[in-house]
Amino acid sequence: MAPSVADIKSTEAVTDGIAQLKLANETAQAEQKADPGPSYPQYLPTFDPEEKWPPIELFEHTDAGLRANPAKPNLLNENAKVSHISPYLGTEIRGVQLSQLSKEGLDELALYTAERKVLIFRDQDFKDLGFDRQIEIAKHFGPIHRHPTSGNVKGYPEFHIVYRDAQHDRFSDYRGANRLTRLGWHSDVTYEKQPPSTTFFFILDQPPQVGGDTLFASQVEAYNRLSPEFQKRLEGLKALHSAVYQADYAKNRGSVVRREPVETEHPIVRVHPVTGEKALFVNEGFTRKIVGFKQEESDFLLKFLLDHIAKGADFQIRARYEPGTVVVWDNRLVVHSVNPDYKAEHRRHAIRLTPQAEVPIPYASEPSA
Repeated sequence: MAPSVADIKSTEAVTDGIAQLKLANETAQAEQKADPGPSYPQYLPTFDPEEKWPPIELFEHTDAGLRANPAKPNLLNENAKVSHISPYLGTEIRGVQLSQLSKEGLDELALYTAERKVLIFRDQDFKDLGFDRQIEIAKHFGPIHRHPTSGNVKGYPEFHIVYRDAQHDRFSDYRGANRLTRLGWHSDVTYEKQPPSTTFFFILDQPPQVGGDTLFASQVEAYNRLSPEFQKRLEGLKALHSAVYQADYAKNRGSVVRREPVETEHPIVRVHPVTGEKALFVNEGFTRKIVGFKQEESDFLLKFLLDHIAKGADFQIRARYEPGTVVVWDNRLVVHSVNPDYKAEHRRHAIRLTPQAEVPIPYASEPSA
């Protein structure tokens, strides 16, 4: 008996499906063969289980911006081309090489970063300077944080390595796999007693054409938008910042925990030591509760503050990367999140150097007469 039309169509569908799968597999194999690997393999993340550190001790800190010439002649010289992205934060700079700045120029960089919150430097040679020179520049702003769980460069724990490609995505479910978005607003390692300040981030490999930008939001403007009465109610409040979840996540994946996790109370509103600006100091990544509040009270207020920051598109910017881009931001004044909008097979490889700063200064209003 001859096959029916339905049988013929079914056979054709199966054949087409097999052909499509074969084509997709061949395409994936071709792409894998064509992948030259990371451009800077010396910066691939390492996780040494024998690497163990004691707790970080408190240290004296004087912000480099306090030494700066407010006119910034060593930073913003006649070659500098400056373009502001938003009134509240974000400035793109061309014609200035970070590697060539004098100590006075680095002081001015600290001040300008505090004033503009985020600086995007183009056409930099920073990624080719080598480990020691990169660390030397970043150490001008404070002792460089050594991350307790992330990948670093063997022998150089100051480097925090950001790496993802088709075979490696260690943090795909860090905030939960069943979520609509992988955005995660945070300020870096705020669980430390002395969180970071002037932070460096430079790209080694990036998704082709578009994708993998970093979003930034001004914690200063987020605070300024609140009513004076609401601001008063935040005065004196502290929040608990915790490294426990980060450490537990690493342990559960069989990864390293180089230092026991800490939890630290910080003021919800902090004051910048150079500019005197007030900023919210809470973030989705590490802030767990408001000290002295009952659970429901803490959850309610924290949710309001975090939603306010995340939804404030009019005090946010998007930093886009070009080859040779270095982004410098003040971790005391902004939160940020990668925009994970690029395909899984694309490589994103970047480095963060994260100098620590002062114990956060709480805001206290002048007593009324």
